[in-house]
Amino acid sequence: MTTITKQQLSQAHVLVVGDVMLDRYWYGAVDRISPEAPVPVVRITREENRLGGCANVAYNVVSVGAKASLLSVVGDDDASHLLEDLVAKTGIAPHLGRDSLLKTTVKLRVIGRQQQLLRVDFENTPQNEVLASQTDQFLQLLPAHNVVLFSDYGKGGLAHVSQMIAAARAAGKAVLIDPKGSDYSRYAGATCITPNRAELEQVIGKWASEAELKQKAHALRQELKLDALLLTRSEEGMTLFDAQGELSVSAQAREVFDVTGAGDTVIATLATLVAAGLSLRDAMPLANKAGGVVVGKFGTATVSYEELMA
Repeated sequence: MTTITKQQLSQAHVLVVGDVMLDRYWYGAVDRISPEAPVPVVRITREENRLGGCANVAYNVVSVGAKASLLSVVGDDDASHLLEDLVAKTGIAPHLGRDSLLKTTVKLRVIGRQQQLLRVDFENTPQNEVLASQTDQFLQLLPAHNVVLFSDYGKGGLAHVSQMIAAARAAGKAVLIDPKGSDYSRYAGATCITPNRAELEQVIGKWASEAELKQKAHALRQELKLDALLLTRSEEGMTLFDAQGELSVSAQAREVFDVTGAGDTVIATLATLVAAGLSLRDAMPLANKAGGVVVGKFGTATVSYEELMA
């Protein structure tokens, strides 16, 4: 496996663009069933706030020792201020547009007896004017970064992604995308997209064999003019489809505790290593390893340089 020094990573600058969220965790004791309905009563004993969405992606970039800038849109509410405080503590350079009509996306998870009992989402879609100004800021930030990472959660923050991809590629920057939805045409021209199995099936349909997957994945890659497509396959590891063919790595066997945010860690590690000068083929085994480490942790989590190189 390729190794990389801390010094190389510290020179890597990744611009993370997308939908930012606040992940809230309410932990509690479950001692009884409600008399009102057949549901557990959770007595909350502890609360925790974590960076979610593309903020978690940026946090993964800085955790491994690189530099990350975060471009997104938030509301003007309590959740946005909590988010800003969390971002400030991590060393991420924030560029957060404000939309007073927007509700900052919050995912609230209620945890009892070490498992998720309920998730409650608070969200709406940002205004077009805020997103348009984001494109201007994107162009200003672009020159200082080696790689652009678009983290699409389908919340509306990437309405202008096609123009941003074109600008980044014209500036000679690698563009990595964690995609969403069934229409990938808006990601045309990117360096690499990283769908999981369910996400790719939405676009190319189910496949009955590896040969069929290979044919369909390469057809999509050529149609969208991508350098590569990286399919993350949970317990089956991951497969990279590029002009040289295919490259697969098997999953790092370990106890899976929580898959939340594993995709964030994989693409953040991949983008960071590419920003530090590795090829996608050399970076992939390390990104796979990072994903294996993070599923052994609870909730949205990150990987350190030491864990990555262990």
